Amino acid sequence: MSYSVTPESFDGLTSYWQNSENRLKWGCVFILPAWLEVWWRHFQPATELYLRAVREDSQIIGIAPLQIKDGKASFVGSADVCDYLDFVIAPGREKDFFSVLLDDLKKKGITSLELNPLRPDSAVTTVLLDMAKGMGYETSCQQEAVSLELDLPKTWDEYLNRLSKKQRHEVRRKLRRLAEEGDASYRCVKPEGDPGGYMDAFVRLFTLSKKEEKARFMSNNMETYFRSLAAAMAKIGILRFGILEVGKEPAAMIMGFDYNDTMYLYNSAYDPKYDYLSVGLLSKILCIKESIESGRKTWDFLKGGERYKYDTGGNEIPISNCRIILK
Repeated sequence: MSYSVTPESFDGLTSYWQNSENRLKWGCVFILPAWLEVWWRHFQPATELYLRAVREDSQIIGIAPLQIKDGKASFVGSADVCDYLDFVIAPGREKDFFSVLLDDLKKKGITSLELNPLRPDSAVTTVLLDMAKGMGYETSCQQEAVSLELDLPKTWDEYLNRLSKKQRHEVRRKLRRLAEEGDASYRCVKPEGDPGGYMDAFVRLFTLSKKEEKARFMSNNMETYFRSLAAAMAKIGILRFGILEVGKEPAAMIMGFDYNDTMYLYNSAYDPKYDYLSVGLLSKILCIKESIESGRKTWDFLKGGERYKYDTGGNEIPISNCRIILK
C-alpha cells in the first residue's frame, strides 16, 4: 500500500462530503466544509491554510483542516464561534491517518499541534494523544469549558418524566401560562432560500437583550459572519429557526442546525418585554418538543454551563484543549 498527502480546496472538501462512498466521518456541523470556508473567508486569519487529505493509493482515509503559524498547527476555526472541532477520518483508519499526517507536519517544520476545542469522543482525545505519547512526544490536555447535550426519548411525556418533579412542574406551568396568553404559537422553519428575513428578525431580538455581554457580542463584524454562516447552512439544508410568536410578532428565536439526527442550539434571542412569559426558555423547551416529535436523537445545547441547560435535562460534556510537541 502507498500513502500520500495531497493539498485540497474547500470546494474539494465539499465534493468529498457529498460523496457517501468515501466513508469519511464528518462528526459535527463545525467541521463541515461549508462552515470551515465561511469562517476562513470571513475572519481571514494571518495564518497559512493547511487543508490536506491523506490517501491510501487513491482512497481518502482522512482530512486535516488545519492552519499554521510560527511552526504551530491548529484547527481552522475558533472557540468563540466553533463549539468543538476535530479531524475528518474514515472509521477504523485513525492510526494510519495520524501516522502519515504527523510525518508530513514534521517534514514541514511544524513543532507543535495546538488543538481545541475538543470533545472527549474526538479522534484527538480517543486516538491521537495515546499515539503521540507512544511515539515519545510530549502531550498535555486540560479542560477549558463544558458543553451540555440531551439524549432525546421517543415521546414528549417520556421527556417530562425524566425531569425532576420541580422542573416538570415549572415546564408545565410556563406552558400553561403561554397558552393562556391566547395568541402564542411556535414553529420550526427550514429556510429554502435566502434566510435574510429570518436573520433580520433574529438580529433585532439579539440586540434587544438586557444582557450587555450578549448585545456586545453581536458587533457589525459578527453580524456579517452570522449572516454568511446562515446563508451557507441554508444552502446545504441544515439551517433551522425556532420561532415563538406572541401577538403575531417574534418574541423569541433560536438559530440552530439539524444535522445527523442532532439539533444544535447555536444561539438564541428574545424580546425582554415578554420576560413575564419566559419566552426565552420556552422557545428552547418547544424546540426540544418539536425535535422529539421529528425523531431526532440528540439535542445539543452546545458550550456553556448555564443553569437552564441542566434544569431541562442536559448532561455535561467536558471540552478540552490539547497540545502535542513534535520534538
